[in-house]
Amino acid sequence: MTEMTPVVPPPMQELIPVSAPFSPEQRIWLNGFFAGLLSVEAELSAAGLNGAAPAQMPAGDDDGAPWHDAAMPIDERMQLAEGKSLPRRLFAAMAQQDCGQCGYMCETYSKAIADGAETKLNLCVPGGKETSRMLKRLLDGVRPSGSDTVMPTLLGAMVSDPEGLTPKAPERGTRDAPVEAIFRMATRLNGKGSGKDTRHVVLDIGGSGLSYAPGDSFGLYPRNNPALAEAILATLRVPYDFPVGGKPIREALIEDYALGLAPDMLFELLSYLVGGERRQKAKALAKGQDPDGDAATLDVLAALEKLGPVRCDPEGFVECLEPLQPRLYSIASSPLVTPSQVHLTVDAVRYDIAGRRRLGVASTFLADRVKPGTPLKVYIQKAHGFALPDNGATPIIMVGPGTGVAPFRSFLWHRKAAKAKGRAWLFFGHQHEATDFFYRDELDAFLADGTLTRLSTAWSRDGREKVYVQDRMREAGPQLWAWLKDGAHFYVCGDAKRMARDVENALIEISSRGGQMSEAGARDFIAELKATGRYQADVY
Repeated sequence: MTEMTPVVPPPMQELIPVSAPFSPEQRIWLNGFFAGLLSVEAELSAAGLNGAAPAQMPAGDDDGAPWHDAAMPIDERMQLAEGKSLPRRLFAAMAQQDCGQCGYMCETYSKAIADGAETKLNLCVPGGKETSRMLKRLLDGVRPSGSDTVMPTLLGAMVSDPEGLTPKAPERGTRDAPVEAIFRMATRLNGKGSGKDTRHVVLDIGGSGLSYAPGDSFGLYPRNNPALAEAILATLRVPYDFPVGGKPIREALIEDYALGLAPDMLFELLSYLVGGERRQKAKALAKGQDPDGDAATLDVLAALEKLGPVRCDPEGFVECLEPLQPRLYSIASSPLVTPSQVHLTVDAVRYDIAGRRRLGVASTFLADRVKPGTPLKVYIQKAHGFALPDNGATPIIMVGPGTGVAPFRSFLWHRKAAKAKGRAWLFFGHQHEATDFFYRDELDAFLADGTLTRLSTAWSRDGREKVYVQDRMREAGPQLWAWLKDGAHFYVCGDAKRMARDVENALIEISSRGGQMSEAGARDFIAELKATGRYQADVY
């Protein structure tokens, strides 16, 4: 019998440092476990399946992200990203607003998902279900089962920083560590007879430790309408005090869960609880289909009413809901003028569907349900590429119809307090001059003291023909072009899908005429303004 040479296994890689708070047996087990995961991760990386961004971007991915346009439909964005790496395709699925509500920018959120550092696919508030469904579709079949859990995140942290076993506490005053501000008031800006309800909101941040700059946004965690939560519980026949997650279910629905558009998981749950045609509809809705043409109107209550009646486990029900996300608003005040206050300009959203009044979660929370003196969970979202020029002598052009005027109110108050000498031109518009001219007295005062050089207004419902801010821009095209040639910075704030695109097209036309350029040349000129920070947008 031939003597066999014993096989000596290679020494186990030490991933858990001796200083870690584990027993020797636990360290041995964890070292083996993570070494195995590390080898799996390496195999996935070699195969290009782990979604991690390569050390060097492959040829063809250095594309300038042509889909990074908030006005572009998602199917067009996905076509532009076809054939790109996973992080780039995830990037194209985002809403492209860089609003920060998810705690990232669009590109960094995409990379975090691809790397496994972020597992939540429903954080893109403006993208909604459209984005979360596309993210799930892109990841299906790419990651092995279970690989999109927290383990890759922990593994990556240990490999890059073996001592960093304890997660670092998030910075106070950020999305993950909000602080308290005191609600003071929400006064109506519209005149009597207006069809809109826009509020000037004041919050006291004096004791919060928060600081801000013009261009920053203010995040707050709202609460759902108690009447909506109660209607859902009545439909499910669940008592208000049923305990879920350590609190009564009524309280949980008000404070913790999104009750807007019904998530796919809820439709999937309902497909198991009902039968016949209702089951088929629930299954179709769970897949993103629209069997009755009403999917866009189905909030949680409407979904239960449409497919019910149902009886389900309350804990199972809330597990199918998505967390209630914070909302972001452009700050309308200056820290040089009101350092202990933040001002917001908020449209209260109310509309009717099928005989039921629907309410914007945060906007009507601020307008109708919060009492003065109430503490709210809040944070500051620092601006990314939306700020006043460093030099106060630089001219600025601001386009902000409706609530889009908010950051420009901040800009003007700040420039006044700083005694900035640069010229300022504001394009503002709304429906009716008599009832919807926000901050009119302030703007008149800015004109009188020279803080504001020009004010161009557009009222879409005051004449036989609708007039918008982009129309006023075209009328003043030669003068606007002269400002740009003098080095003016251009800003736009408001609706991403229509207004911001129309404003950019108007500026392209103005640049083409003023600079005697082709349309392609004018587009290149606008692209250069964006690249150099002279064209900045805060869109939603």
